[in-house]
Amino acid sequence: MDRNDQAPASAVQLDPQAHDGHVKSAEEKRYLRKLDLCLLTFTCISQLIKYLDQQNINFAYTSGMKESANRLNLYGNELNYFTTYFNVGYCIFLVPSQIMITRFKPAIWLSCLELIWGALTLGLAGVKNHKQVYAIRAFIGAAESSAYPGAVALLMTWYTPLEMAKRIGFYHSCQPIGSMVAGGLQAAILKSLDGSHGLEGWRWTFIINGIMTIVIAALGFFMIPDFPDRPNKLAFWFTAHDKRIAEDRLLRWRRVAPDAINWRTAKKAASTIITPALMWLYTASLIAVAAVSYFNLFLKSLKHADGTAVWSAEALSAVPMVGYTIQILSTWFFAFCSDYFRTRWLCLLAIACIGIPSATILTIWNVSTAAKYYAFFALYATNTGAPIIWSWMSDMLPTEPEQRTLTISICISFYYAINAWSNPLIYPAKEAPHYKHGWGVSLGLYCSVVCIILALRTYDIKVIRPRNYRARLALEQEYLESVSAAQAVLNDEEFGASTLDKDKQGTTVVSVLEHNITK
Repeated sequence: MDRNDQAPASAVQLDPQAHDGHVKSAEEKRYLRKLDLCLLTFTCISQLIKYLDQQNINFAYTSGMKESANRLNLYGNELNYFTTYFNVGYCIFLVPSQIMITRFKPAIWLSCLELIWGALTLGLAGVKNHKQVYAIRAFIGAAESSAYPGAVALLMTWYTPLEMAKRIGFYHSCQPIGSMVAGGLQAAILKSLDGSHGLEGWRWTFIINGIMTIVIAALGFFMIPDFPDRPNKLAFWFTAHDKRIAEDRLLRWRRVAPDAINWRTAKKAASTIITPALMWLYTASLIAVAAVSYFNLFLKSLKHADGTAVWSAEALSAVPMVGYTIQILSTWFFAFCSDYFRTRWLCLLAIACIGIPSATILTIWNVSTAAKYYAFFALYATNTGAPIIWSWMSDMLPTEPEQRTLTISICISFYYAINAWSNPLIYPAKEAPHYKHGWGVSLGLYCSVVCIILALRTYDIKVIRPRNYRARLALEQEYLESVSAAQAVLNDEEFGASTLDKDKQGTTVVSVLEHNITK
């Protein structure tokens, strides 16, 4: 069958009880495996590459770039500025980029942006001074801004509420996975290529990372299927039959395919309590756990009775890997529970309740070293809530994909704006590892997260669910009216059965239904 042909509705056999549980037909299971293999795998690899490109400047700086100070004019806080310029570009372009992804096809927009930041990463290999690094880092931040929120919005479009948190969780876990593999990969590049063709090792880091990014970006044109109602024609793996299944899943779960973001979308996002609640929930959750990134400073501060360090230099890099492993496994566990038990708020509440005693221990500080170890490792398990937050938002806004896409970008922009000034203020490096106010602030943020979760849960029950129920009834009524309209067309004397064969009748029904349901 040609991918552009319209398959008859009867060709798609889906279990009628699937919307009542986790039951799926064999056909839908095959479709889901294909979606995981192509879309989810691609987005995960892309996220891993993105993280490498985002962090490679730190490795390059400590692996030879700093020693090139005379040539690059690096004499002060340039490394901090490298991150600052990246964040500025990221924040400025994030919301506009999310708007553009709904106006252009995601396969085109996301892949082109990835090509751009891959080329810019290559450009870092040839920089002559720090000002060139500033400019390139700002543009890399702008190009990368839509990668994470764009992929999350895309996963929301293709997966049902019983599948979503797990997939976003797998995607999100690529960040700590990137932290685990980045050091080894960059060290291997430095060891094998330093001095090759007259180039320093840190320059080869950018070259290899840039080439990897460009290759993955090229695959995006073929692996991203765009939207269920208007799929990417270059996605060779996505057939017309798959399109039928995707559209049926949207209808079965009372969801709609996204349209372009406009002023109406912005007004709706600004007028609902959901947006500020999620902004604070997302931001507070991340800032509360931010100090876990300084775990190695705590390890470095530990001394034996004779004054020697407890942990060697190699161990200072290895021990946090245990924390990243806890973070990855916790992300998968809570995301799976969120989907399987069909609850978002309870999982988020459990995560916050892990953070409260951990932050309390570190606030007191005068406790045993073992208790501090427990607190730090437990905090890694709390850096796992984002996939569930996005899934909860999707549940609350099932028929507003444009608002979901915009809200994700607003939440992330808000976090970057707050974190830019709050992190050095709350966790000043000179106070590490015992922050005078930092751990108390972290404890307060975890408590505020609990309050927001409970308040949003109440609002969900009393306002959002009744509203969504009325919207679902309206959608079902529209569907029934569409069925009646299609039947009326068939019964009309001008389109009598005597002039139409059976196949044409079926095509007419499908065409009328599609027109009325998707208009």
